[in-house]
Amino acid sequence: MNMFSGFSGLKRTSLITLLACLGAAGDACAQARFAYSLDGTEVVDSQYGLVWRRCSEGQTWTASSCTGNPTIFTHEEALIYAKKQIGWRLPNIKELSSLVDASRFNPAIDGNAFPLTANAIYWSSTPDVRVPALAWSVDFGMGSVVSTGRDTYGVLVRLVR
Repeated sequence: MNMFSGFSGLKRTSLITLLACLGAAGDACAQARFAYSLDGTEVVDSQYGLVWRRCSEGQTWTASSCTGNPTIFTHEEALIYAKKQIGWRLPNIKELSSLVDASRFNPAIDGNAFPLTANAIYWSSTPDVRVPALAWSVDFGMGSVVSTGRDTYGVLVRLVR
């Protein structure tokens, strides 16, 4: 029996990342969790096995940060836009909310991994099944999950694969 035998549901790399983060604070843990593509445009999340675009849609990566203004969408526009991005998609609410860093505020996300993230609401692909006119989103200003009117114009997008 090895030290990983009691953690059959976790990937070995996820467990190693978790162990590396125990006792580490904020940035040290985030550095263990996030890695960057060679060109810097993508963030690899070793904890969840996801790859994220580093900038909000509408922004451009320029060697060390995101520049420009994020594009705003209604939910339907966000879904259509994401389908046109080959290999990318709108994250579900569990995936998107995994980026919330409760130790941060305005924005409540790792600013090294996701520079210049707006203190704003970002769409997920998850509808609010209780009210069809709503969809789940994340307010990265506050770090909270919120249900937002699907016709609300002014919500941002971060894509995942």
